Amino acid sequence: MMCHCSREQFMFEESMSSPEAANASMDAAASGLSAKTMEGEAKLDEGNIEEAESSLREALSLNFEEARALLGRLEYQRGNVEAALQVFDGIDITTIVPRMRHSLAERGRHRRGRSRTESGQSISLHAASLLLEAIYLKAKSLQKLGRLNDAAQECRSILDTIDSALPQGIPESWSGSKLQDIVSKAVELLPELYKEAGLYQEAISAYRRALLNPWNLDSECSGRIQKSFAVLLLYGGVEAGAPSLAAQVEGAFTPKNNVEEAILLFQILLRKNTLRKLPWDYTIMEHLSFALSICGQSYALAQQFEEVLPGTYGRSDRWYNLALCYSAAGQGKTAVNVLKKSLSHLERPNDVPSLLLAAKLCVESPDLTRDGVEYGRRAILFSEGKLGYLKGRSRHLLGAALGKEARNAKSDAERCALEDDALRTLQDAVAIEKKDPYAILDFGMESAEKGDLSTALDCAKSFLELTGGSSIIAWRFLALVLSAQQRHVDAEVVINAALEETAKWEQAELLRTKGKLQLAQMQTSEAIKTFMLLLALVQAQRKTTGSSSKNGGDSVSEVEVWQDLAGVYTSLSQWRDAEMCLEKAQAFKKSPAATWFQTGYLYECRGQEEQAMASYNNALCVDPDHVPSQVALGGALKRSGSKAFPVARSYLTAALRLEPKNYLAWFNLGLVHEEEVRLKDAAACFQAAYLLEQSAPVEKFSTLR
Repeated sequence: MMCHCSREQFMFEESMSSPEAANASMDAAASGLSAKTMEGEAKLDEGNIEEAESSLREALSLNFEEARALLGRLEYQRGNVEAALQVFDGIDITTIVPRMRHSLAERGRHRRGRSRTESGQSISLHAASLLLEAIYLKAKSLQKLGRLNDAAQECRSILDTIDSALPQGIPESWSGSKLQDIVSKAVELLPELYKEAGLYQEAISAYRRALLNPWNLDSECSGRIQKSFAVLLLYGGVEAGAPSLAAQVEGAFTPKNNVEEAILLFQILLRKNTLRKLPWDYTIMEHLSFALSICGQSYALAQQFEEVLPGTYGRSDRWYNLALCYSAAGQGKTAVNVLKKSLSHLERPNDVPSLLLAAKLCVESPDLTRDGVEYGRRAILFSEGKLGYLKGRSRHLLGAALGKEARNAKSDAERCALEDDALRTLQDAVAIEKKDPYAILDFGMESAEKGDLSTALDCAKSFLELTGGSSIIAWRFLALVLSAQQRHVDAEVVINAALEETAKWEQAELLRTKGKLQLAQMQTSEAIKTFMLLLALVQAQRKTTGSSSKNGGDSVSEVEVWQDLAGVYTSLSQWRDAEMCLEKAQAFKKSPAATWFQTGYLYECRGQEEQAMASYNNALCVDPDHVPSQVALGGALKRSGSKAFPVARSYLTAALRLEPKNYLAWFNLGLVHEEEVRLKDAAACFQAAYLLEQSAPVEKFSTLR
């Protein structure tokens, strides 16, 4: 090792003019100096550093600093960190740094084609490399001894020396040299030292210096630095702030926060992967997925998966990840179409996670519930063996899909059969997954829809307990079940308790439920106060998010509150106030069917039947399946005379097809039958209306989903 590091080899560039001279010199070094170098090593083993240094200097014609650097490296390689540090401490860095800086600057100019003038201060490139390596190994020794600040100071001195000597960067011709290797290691080590010391702001500055300065780093080294920096930005919990103005390029994208900067770095790394400059690293995609997800950029993440080179992921894995992204981006049908490719007989038709995701997405789309039932049954069939833990989840999704499909049934018999299947399947899911709150919720909601309010109440209490009171849905479900039992006072107590446990910004749904509970108790003045408080909240949310629709943190839109207030003022015969509320609702041009319905209700209460029917017709032109407008129009047609009875009956039966438990539709249909002297049918309709009204919550259970 010491023969390899001899001074003759350090001066290789200057003294060796031909291969023959090189061979002769190396032979002489090997034969004439090996005995003395072995003597130096023996003295080092005995712990006599001064004598070892003297022997080495005499044997290899080295100066004091170079001999110390060699001895220190030998001790470090042997694992004697403290001894190595003792040797390195003997090197006077302050005296050799100016000489190295001068020599490197001279050689840098020479490499760029300029004239070179030798001076007494010049040292060879290999000697400079040896001394820089000594500083680097000293920093590593200090790191291992826990002296992180001192280690960072030594490491930074390497970069400062190179920076001042070579302001235009390390020449390309030095790539692969020992000096380039030492500089690359120092650039990579410095931010790590700051991180270990807990100096995160200094670490961030060191990372940016490493990436912005022309260190001539290879792709793998710069890739490791970029990844480490991005991980710190994403998970470090320290706000980095924007890069300095000197580092910003006019017209280029400048990250505004840590997450944006991390995303930018991960995208650069992915581009390097795509161009084959770096080996593929799956963790980069995982970190990028997390970063884009917390920013709500799921569609952008889908594009990243689409741009990954073929063969990086299996086709089914890629489709599954794409489906997750499209689902999070609100494109459920697109996600289902992607999963259909993955679940085809040519790919992985029995993949349970894909089947479960497809079933879940179909449950959320009313027109895909039949497909959801199929996927749920296939998931149950294949969730055996190693995937047995998914049995409960499979039954949960199948039960939810059956419950949604029951609402699309074309006949009462089919609907009842599907509802029974849904209840049995959900009951099995709850028996398997006793601690799954959402399986319990869906079972409770199906029980409530079937009129089993006792079971629904037990499920609501269990759901509230399992979620620890942190779920608004749990509080509202319990309140709605109590209201269906006509226990409105108890339901309002529950909502008040929920309001105390919930942040004000998240109280919109609770306030709306409270207002409707107060209306059910004929407390109209209190209900108006509650709705006005709700209105102030959603207006504040609109000003913050810049939208009046249900997105972001908004759970109730402003137009819905104006519609609710219009209904309250109409019931109080305060026509002017009701009209003002409807004008506000119409200004948003959102939920126009409900707004037209409230307008028709206002006209109806004022005895303006023709205007009321025109408004109901307008609502149905906008949304043909708007059940309240169908019921109201059926009732208005019944009052208009016997010639309109068949049309009124068709509207009411259409409403019951969509909502079989709408007691107002049954009541109005009973009135039509009574006018047509179908007394038996009228009695059955009135009985159904009475029973349904006695178990009707103040809001539909479907509003919880």
